[in-house]
Amino acid sequence: MTWRDALALAVTSLRRRTGRSVLTVAAVALAATLLTALVTIAGTARTKVLDELSQGGPLAGIKVAAAAPDPSQIDNDNARPGAPRDLDEAARQRIENLDGVASIVPVVSSQMLVVPPDPPVRQDVLATLPPVATTLPPSTTQPPVNSPPSTGSPGTAGAPSPLRAPDPFPESLVGVDLGRSAKLPITVLAGRLPVNHAVNEVAVTQGYLSRLGLTKKQAPAVVGTELMLGAPRVFGSGPRPRFRGRWMRTTIVGVVAQETAPGQLLAPLEQSQAARDWTAAGTDGDGRIEIPTSPYSGLFVVARGLDRVSEVRAEITDLGYSTSAPENLLASVQRYLRVVEIVLGGIGLIAVVIASLGITNTLLAAVRERRREIGVLKAIGARDGDVARVFLCEAAALGAVGGVLGAAGGYAISLAMSAVVNGYLADQGLVGVALGFPVLILTGAVVGSTVLALVAGTFPARRAAKLPAREAMEGM
Repeated sequence: MTWRDALALAVTSLRRRTGRSVLTVAAVALAATLLTALVTIAGTARTKVLDELSQGGPLAGIKVAAAAPDPSQIDNDNARPGAPRDLDEAARQRIENLDGVASIVPVVSSQMLVVPPDPPVRQDVLATLPPVATTLPPSTTQPPVNSPPSTGSPGTAGAPSPLRAPDPFPESLVGVDLGRSAKLPITVLAGRLPVNHAVNEVAVTQGYLSRLGLTKKQAPAVVGTELMLGAPRVFGSGPRPRFRGRWMRTTIVGVVAQETAPGQLLAPLEQSQAARDWTAAGTDGDGRIEIPTSPYSGLFVVARGLDRVSEVRAEITDLGYSTSAPENLLASVQRYLRVVEIVLGGIGLIAVVIASLGITNTLLAAVRERRREIGVLKAIGARDGDVARVFLCEAAALGAVGGVLGAAGGYAISLAMSAVVNGYLADQGLVGVALGFPVLILTGAVVGSTVLALVAGTFPARRAAKLPAREAMEGM
């Protein structure tokens, strides 16, 4: 008996028992669907992170401070800086020319006096959000004598507010090139990022929300309100220096979580640079205002992969600057992602094994029902191997069909999950995940299901092959 004859007999047998065959195929298909979906999703999540690290991005970022490092802190992720050392354009060029650097984004921070609006939230938006606290912690910051009057939020004039505006407070305005925000550790929680090069838009962080007694879920209530920002400048020296502020009216366009530099305000580079230049043009006075000297407050350097972070940090340290990077945390993330991938794959594999047991049960039932057929085959000259071949072909057919259906179903579920995840990432202002077509995973699902089905069919096939012809004929 040839393999072709055995396959024809197997197909005929499966057709005669359509109901049982369909149920067995469905079990294999469901198991293969689960395994394919889990492995595809886990593999895509891990690949997304690894691609981010290998191609450069916020996860492989290094913060460079305008100060020399403390030699005893070089291996610390939060090294304490040493003596001041300016970060200028020449230093930026030297760091950018390092072999392991993928990109570099300058950071300019400026001291600002922040005058919140009164009321500090948009009541039309706040009314649709969960309740907020009606009191704030007392502020110890006193407004300067030349502070401008508080500004109101658009569309809220004359309306009662459940929140009082906090007193003016000093805060850092972090300026970066927002056209390269994808290279920075910035996540949009509500609203949007300021338009690059704009001089009248800012984003605030969760620290600003905390000043108002708001939670992350209530972030949309501050989007659209106005802030008055004053860059301080001191005139004269001696016991009675004069202070003035360069005031600008800005609109809060978004709430973000950012780790580029310390500060509750995020703005385009030009806006922070103008404020910094105004402050730097003053005199030291009695030292109540720190006059910046370094052209850049810091640099955010992106390495060409996690494996290059340590190398780049060491080279920047050799240039005389302080660095910090979450490389140890990221290495742990990689290990956890691998563990998650193994666990999800194991769950799917258990489902496939259970389906294989179903194939074994189906074929054992077939052996009992087809004893006479087996006897006839042996009576006309079929060998034990020929009988086993027929049952193995049945098992392979069940596994292959179930594997194909499962691979297709698993890929469809992965696409649906990818759409949901991409919707969430878009809401957070992040780049979506490109699922692609996992050829190896889909092929592995089909081949794996077929192989497991053959293994599951081995015992019933051997039992059928060892059945004596006479016993088979008498059994019916």
